[in-house]
Amino acid sequence: MPIPEELILPPDRLPELGPGVPNSALRHAIALFDRRTVPNPALAAAAHSALWLVHDFLDESHEISQALETPTGSLLHAIMHRREPDAWNSKYWWRRVGTHPIFAPLAASALALGYLDAGQRWNPERFVDDVEAERGSGSERESLLCRVQRAEFEHLLAFCFQT
Repeated sequence: MPIPEELILPPDRLPELGPGVPNSALRHAIALFDRRTVPNPALAAAAHSALWLVHDFLDESHEISQALETPTGSLLHAIMHRREPDAWNSKYWWRRVGTHPIFAPLAASALALGYLDAGQRWNPERFVDDVEAERGSGSERESLLCRVQRAEFEHLLAFCFQT
């Protein structure tokens, strides 16, 4: 199932590592997202939560993700708390995720971006620590982490909208 065109992240947008500023121009479109376009109800709710999250509506995303008792719900919950920022709570939710199908492709993307070295697996708790260390620094490393986070969102959305 394709992601609704108007809700796709523009190629030049890197969501902030922190809470960001909600994209108010998309609030109505996200609110009207038709979950019936995703056949799996749990993934439909996760997709809706993810759309809120990638456009910086943390509260709206949180409301949905905290009700999803699935690894994907926990993953969304963990990302939201990482961005809030609440590192301890984010790590708690990452531990609840365990492993997730997006981790392998995300590791490949992180390797291609220069965040991971060959043979390293995706470690979301390490990413939380790295984000905590760089958020707001304006460094090249912070920019790299933003690009990795964008890849995380892309893999998450692709997973939620899978057919």
